[in-house]
Amino acid sequence: MQKPRTWFLHYSALVACATWALYCPPPADAEPHRFATVPALAVSLNGSQKVGGIHYIAIQLDRDPEHRGPTILFNELSPGSAVGGAWKEGIRTAFAAAANALREDQRDWILTIKNHTYNTFTEGSSASGAVAVGIMAAWRGDTLRPDVVLTGEITADGRIRKVGSLPSKLEGAADAKMQMLLVPKGEARTPNWNLYALGRQRNLTVIEVGSLQEAYHLMTTQSQ
Repeated sequence: MQKPRTWFLHYSALVACATWALYCPPPADAEPHRFATVPALAVSLNGSQKVGGIHYIAIQLDRDPEHRGPTILFNELSPGSAVGGAWKEGIRTAFAAAANALREDQRDWILTIKNHTYNTFTEGSSASGAVAVGIMAAWRGDTLRPDVVLTGEITADGRIRKVGSLPSKLEGAADAKMQMLLVPKGEARTPNWNLYALGRQRNLTVIEVGSLQEAYHLMTTQSQ
């Protein structure tokens, strides 16, 4: 787990490394790259105990003048960037959801994406909602808030669906000094947990969101 006093340094280093790993200069006559780095939550096992943690996903968008898309390039060359089939399928859905929300044609875009984590391998689609927000922010040029994190599976029409292990993810968000945790509708208080109460104990605000637009509003500082 990251120590609170070093959180900002860890965050800055992860963002810098993730973005630099994606970057290559565009041709002189091409549009500039569009970038975003979005925090996400994952759960790993420490023996029999579930442990939540923050990881960062670097996003690069480029125009495809030949309209051959949707093209998604998964950068898995460095340690901590390997992802599974369900993770990749979630990103494909996130790309579709973001394009629909932006009223853009996916065929016009190339998405390069890299997961950056201390874990060896990442699987599952619970980060897909956060990635959809990141893709929209990259396209629009809006700033993502570094202290807000979303866990939830996105659908192509922009709904945020339920995911598991939310108490562990809340602990991971709190350990990383996040200020706000966004969870799917109906998941903050269930027969198994009360995330509102757990969040108050850890100085973390928990908010339910049901759509990509709701999450985007809370996760970004939108340009005027």
